[in-house]
Amino acid sequence: MSRALTPDERQHAHELLERARAAMRAIQNYDQASVDRLCQAIAWATYNEPTATRLANMSVDESGLGDREPRRRAKIMGVLRDALRQKSIGIIEEIPEQGIVKYAKPAGVIASLIPVTSAYVTPATVAIYAIKCKDAVIFSPHPASKKTTAEVVRIMRCALKAAGAPEDIVQCAAKPSIPLAQELMSICDLTIATGGPAMVKAAYSSGKPAYGVGAGNATMVIDETANVEEAAKNTRISKTNDNGSGCSADGNLIVDSSIYDAFLGQLQKEGGYLVNSDEKRLLEKAYWDSEGHRTPETIARPASKVAEVAGFGIPPDRKFLLVEEQKIGKEHAFSREKLGTVLATFKYTGWPMALDMVSRIFEVGGRGHSCGIYSFNDQHIHELALVAPVSRMMVRQIQSSSNAGTFTNGMPMTSSMGCGVWGGNITNENISLKHYMNVTWVSRPIPEDRPSDQELLGEFYNSEIF
Repeated sequence: MSRALTPDERQHAHELLERARAAMRAIQNYDQASVDRLCQAIAWATYNEPTATRLANMSVDESGLGDREPRRRAKIMGVLRDALRQKSIGIIEEIPEQGIVKYAKPAGVIASLIPVTSAYVTPATVAIYAIKCKDAVIFSPHPASKKTTAEVVRIMRCALKAAGAPEDIVQCAAKPSIPLAQELMSICDLTIATGGPAMVKAAYSSGKPAYGVGAGNATMVIDETANVEEAAKNTRISKTNDNGSGCSADGNLIVDSSIYDAFLGQLQKEGGYLVNSDEKRLLEKAYWDSEGHRTPETIARPASKVAEVAGFGIPPDRKFLLVEEQKIGKEHAFSREKLGTVLATFKYTGWPMALDMVSRIFEVGGRGHSCGIYSFNDQHIHELALVAPVSRMMVRQIQSSSNAGTFTNGMPMTSSMGCGVWGGNITNENISLKHYMNVTWVSRPIPEDRPSDQELLGEFYNSEIF
């Protein structure tokens, strides 16, 4: 049970809210060019290589999670691109044939819950979308990475001040805690919760609108038409990015039996270490505790560190751990979400078996999040899309980065991905600009658009009455 909110925490939350509302009033008359300029200022301040490198190192030093290479900083440029290409003030869309005109308005003050696994990129991307809509943001960091997130917010405040805008458009909780985060969610206008199930549940229980995300268990199908070399390379990139900390990182590979051995060999050429049966038992014991929870010391850690914790050694050039598995179910741990540098491989014979395995894996966990496929068979792609209970499916792409949008696909750029009703979320879209605004629909009369009863009812027109 969480402790009670202290009087000091309550006062701090309400002071943050008052300052945020004052900042919103100060920019309420900014035009589109003015807010776009602020978005650019925020992006440069957090994206430039020296700063991003410093923040990446700071995050690893503080939390022990992730990678010191700031690869994720490219997401800031992607979000900026998407934001700059859209309108967010005044008329944003007109549909003359329907007599509809849409006007954008700010959503208000946003409570943004930041995960430990993305302490420096997520605040920057949230701030860009929020400022684009003339919202203010109060960031609630994860306690294990609070210094990093606080530093990102300090940098963004400096950039806003230098650009002549009120710094309080972005603020950060000084001493984050669960009760303080709950208070912020209950008094702000909107919550954007990027993090674990407990955080998302709290956001949805706050009494205010919230966008939350679901857990991942990214599962990739590699069929007989796949380019083995490309698929293995992309798998390695996805699995090792930030030591597999992202919910989009490949967790399970379902591979056609005709190419299974070749693909497993190629994964080892890419730096994978194939554990033997004894090492598999040790790994499972180290990776999950007796109640089935992931152990903190193996989350988003280098493969060598994970192996060390498990009690065996691997060569220094091995970057991720491969576990051959065939059993699927909640009692079979390696079919669950991994959140690290461990990858499970499954073999299938016949396409129906592949589809069945995908369905069963998502019953274990990760419904609503994502899957992918390496295939040049459009029918296979189509059939997987029909049955997979996921919100996004990548075709021949690096899963960990592509789900949230890249410069080579059309997914909206984001740091937060809804998982729909499958994942207990209100939306299955990538959380992007449209989710940061209110919209007023203005409707003018149009010529009557009413088909006849016969046209609408078809064969049931004037039929039997019960």
